[in-house]
Amino acid sequence: MRKLCISFLTAIIILTSSCSQKAPDGLVSVKGGGFVNTRSHYYQKGLSIPDLYIGKYEVTQKEWTEVMSSNPSKFKGDNLPVETVSWYDCIEYCNKRSLKEGLKPYYNINKTKKDPDNTNPIDTIKWIVTVDNDANGYRLPTQAEWEYASGGGQLSKSYTYSGSNNIDDVAWYWKNSGDKYLTGTWSWATLVSNHNRTKPVGTKKPNELGLYDMAGNVREWCWDMHQPTAPEDLQGRTWTGGGWIGSDFCCESTFQASYEASGKGPDQGLRVCRAR
Repeated sequence: MRKLCISFLTAIIILTSSCSQKAPDGLVSVKGGGFVNTRSHYYQKGLSIPDLYIGKYEVTQKEWTEVMSSNPSKFKGDNLPVETVSWYDCIEYCNKRSLKEGLKPYYNINKTKKDPDNTNPIDTIKWIVTVDNDANGYRLPTQAEWEYASGGGQLSKSYTYSGSNNIDDVAWYWKNSGDKYLTGTWSWATLVSNHNRTKPVGTKKPNELGLYDMAGNVREWCWDMHQPTAPEDLQGRTWTGGGWIGSDFCCESTFQASYEASGKGPDQGLRVCRAR
């Protein structure tokens, strides 16, 4: 009996140590599993997400500049999310940050040839990018990983937005990201005159996992390739999370859209993740 008790206590200690594993600075440790969020595209679909680390905040301009030695953002500020970055820029950032921190880069980037599988006529870059699944470096989350984390993971309360059913609690979007709170119909001219813009990361409430700005502020690139589903549709890379320009529905944790990988905009940023 004594040996049985000792074995049981040892197992509890190991399990507790594993569950309380400290995440690296700026990252949150996310326990994987199936989708608990009943609003998710993947709810009860049999998909299980692995354990991972994901950025507590969107990548800031300070973090970007420390790695890339330049700041492409329209709205300048160390604690503002970096924006006006293409998907290719983000892939490079992940690799360079990995090397800077002594990690193995996740992406293999071939800039000498055009990707024959990239059919988007607007994208003139078309690097061939493959992955090293054994690498421990930074990467973009897949769309499913992003939706899982945004929706609260295993702690999900099935909110409409990441962390709340009230969008104004958790998101900077077109109505609240300017001088005054806007009402009525979305209008670009109105956003400009209202001085709408990005906001410092982490100034709204977090979601169930302690992640900030997964609704609003800037749209976030994901790894996934979007394939055309109609003649007028174009291939691109997936983005999600809405942004300071975006409407309410774009900020829902289940929303996703695509953009050519070479595309950039003052509402286009990223959040990184790593294997755990």
